[in-house]
Amino acid sequence: MRLVILTNEQLKEDLLSTGINDSCKVHWINSPKELSLYADADAVIDLLFEQNGHDNSHLTDLLKKPVLVNSMNKTIAEIGLPVIRINAWPGFLKRSVAEVCCGNDTSKDEAEKILDLLNRNAEWIPDIKGFISARVVSMIINEAYFALEEGVSTKEEIDIAMRLGTNYPHGPFEWSKQIGLKNIATLLTELSVTEKRYQPAELLLKEAKEQ
Repeated sequence: MRLVILTNEQLKEDLLSTGINDSCKVHWINSPKELSLYADADAVIDLLFEQNGHDNSHLTDLLKKPVLVNSMNKTIAEIGLPVIRINAWPGFLKRSVAEVCCGNDTSKDEAEKILDLLNRNAEWIPDIKGFISARVVSMIINEAYFALEEGVSTKEEIDIAMRLGTNYPHGPFEWSKQIGLKNIATLLTELSVTEKRYQPAELLLKEAKEQ
């Protein structure tokens, strides 16, 4: 199988962390304009979909083949194309399980074959904003910012407490740096439109704007 993967260096490194099957030929590109050079590829993975403003103009001619997009804040219905969504926030692709969602069983079969070549198992999630793990991690980070606003402790001390007390791989502020605070702020803001419990902390929003 030939895959074209639109990505940056960080997400490429994350994706390669579990290795790639030898039967899979990957073409790495960093611009949507380069997709036209690989029209005969078997599938496309656009890990920069969200970073590029959810622009789908470069994907409309590719939908006869599987197209996976990194879209945390827009559902398939909102994108308006029969794509397969994948959780590809920085750090989340380092796992052997990938959170994905799609609209039909045929797409599921195609996605599972692609993910298998990337040495990952598919965890099928409903077509909701933020999937599951990103929602949970975002809320942990948000609560840490509320605690910081209230003067409970410092960022460093909260990170240490969460790593040692809950055995998390990262403290919430370390997580926010890895993922990108703007990503966290955008997702929480989107979710809070319908669910007020996701309302982002003012300090989180302030620091996100400063980045």
